[in-house]
Amino acid sequence: MKQLFILLFLFSSVSLFAQQRDSRVREYLPPTRIVWQQESQLIQGADHLLLPGNGQSDLANRSICRLTSTDRQHPAILFDFGKELQGGLQIVTGMPSSHEPITVRIRFGESVSEAMCDINGANGATNDHAMRDFTIRLPWLGVMEVGNSGFRFVRIDLLDDSVELQLKEVRAISTFRDIPYKGSFRCNDERLNDIWQTGAYTVHLNMQEYLWDGIKRDRLVWVGDLHPEVMAVNTVFGYNEVVPKSLDLIRDITPLPGWMNGMCSYSIWWVLIQRDWYYYQGDLAYLKEQRDYLTGLLRLLISKVGEDGVEKLDGGGRFLDWPSSENPVAIDAGLQALMLQAMKAGGELCKVLGEDALAAECDAVRNRMTKAASKVIKPFLKSGVAPDAPGSKQAASLLALAGLMKPEEADRKYLAVNGGHGFSTFYGYYMLRAMAAAGNYQGAIDVIRQFWGAMLDLGATTFWEDFNLDWLPGASRIDELVPAGKKDIHGGYGAYCYKGFRHSLCHGWASGPTSWLSEYVLGVQVVEPGCRVVRITPHLGDLDWVEGTFPTPYGVITIRHEKGADGKVRSQIDAPSEVEIVR
Repeated sequence: MKQLFILLFLFSSVSLFAQQRDSRVREYLPPTRIVWQQESQLIQGADHLLLPGNGQSDLANRSICRLTSTDRQHPAILFDFGKELQGGLQIVTGMPSSHEPITVRIRFGESVSEAMCDINGANGATNDHAMRDFTIRLPWLGVMEVGNSGFRFVRIDLLDDSVELQLKEVRAISTFRDIPYKGSFRCNDERLNDIWQTGAYTVHLNMQEYLWDGIKRDRLVWVGDLHPEVMAVNTVFGYNEVVPKSLDLIRDITPLPGWMNGMCSYSIWWVLIQRDWYYYQGDLAYLKEQRDYLTGLLRLLISKVGEDGVEKLDGGGRFLDWPSSENPVAIDAGLQALMLQAMKAGGELCKVLGEDALAAECDAVRNRMTKAASKVIKPFLKSGVAPDAPGSKQAASLLALAGLMKPEEADRKYLAVNGGHGFSTFYGYYMLRAMAAAGNYQGAIDVIRQFWGAMLDLGATTFWEDFNLDWLPGASRIDELVPAGKKDIHGGYGAYCYKGFRHSLCHGWASGPTSWLSEYVLGVQVVEPGCRVVRITPHLGDLDWVEGTFPTPYGVITIRHEKGADGKVRSQIDAPSEVEIVR
């Protein structure tokens, strides 16, 4: 009886002290190819490492890769795991004659050139946020698991002199949420299909315990960055706890009157995300949990609007996105538009929560700001800054979406000028939405092919923190050693906080085309909270057909649109009975 009591006590203690369980799964992947070898004559059986493994060391010692060093020659090998991953590395060793641990250097890279570089203080390569360049000792006949970063490529260097390293397996450990892709998109253009899927995968990798902006860096909850990601989550996965969990985290670590992430615009994005999350998921209980903070934040925002109707936001810098940061008139116009959108969204949520007085105050401030729009729009229009210069399209898109500029004017004067030039990965989503508001669906589709498609042409399997079409001439692919006469598009570009190899090649805010294609080409737009009413209005542009699915709290909507010889689009729609479809 005493022994049974002890066992029960130990079991309850284990449960009691398990403070958190990982919501993710681990998947092991062998390399898809060997990109490069140093001192290849000292490496035998490297192809064995491309075979599927089991993660178990054994005494058979078959299918072994042997790296042998001398006092002057040290072999190294560079692996490609085929796609961007979040996780680490599992190394299974054999049993050479010496039982001494062997020292190796491991370098993770999102590109070949990053995995091949040194941290030198000039090229942007760092160990910030996640260790991507480090030295470890491997055991004799054992298994070592190391690393926690975003990567596709791994370089291993044998450092010790005159030793033999036996490698049975080198496998990537992919750590991710094992969740189904409920949303889908297919059309007769494979480039658009690949772009939709790449955006979905980019966000999926960032859905770790919290919703990050990037899996290499910053691996943080940046709430402004979250809006395009949350829209992709709504479109691809439907409800997932990572969204409210992340929104609550940033709320709880930002007591009012502080600004989220130290930036006033990012607190605005929190309001806009709450509005969109409620519309797509209809979770009134969760919205009610936000009442105190939401109403307090709205009152803080209202206090930052002058009697003249012009916003006077302060704190942490006035920020839209990095490319626009040196265009002050664009920032002023953009923040006026963002504040107006916050008043609209805040008023809607307050009405749902029964905060009628505050809702009326939001509406009054919104009207005052609308009347004052010319005070910030005129300086932007007369600034003389080129329509495709950094910041121009950002501001124009926000002004159009806020109703402060006619979408057709914003599209004609700014958004449609010079195609994808002047687009950014973050605000590209809002530029596409503004083009749709102007009715320029074909122009938006073409920009998606040009701007996001160019990253795929360069070997991307996820979308990047930043991109500029001006980088393209002479640029090498990220999945190859940079050829002579070519430019290193990873190490040679980037700006602000993402210069060179610090640049993240898997950044969730770049996923905008995924939700945009579902919303405007497949045509799914949520009309009432919780998807109780959904409007389906396709815009195929030059496409012949499109089909896909869209997740709602009641189940999946299945859709197919086909363009007939007469140019008319005929649709087949199958929706849950709880969802009303309007056209």
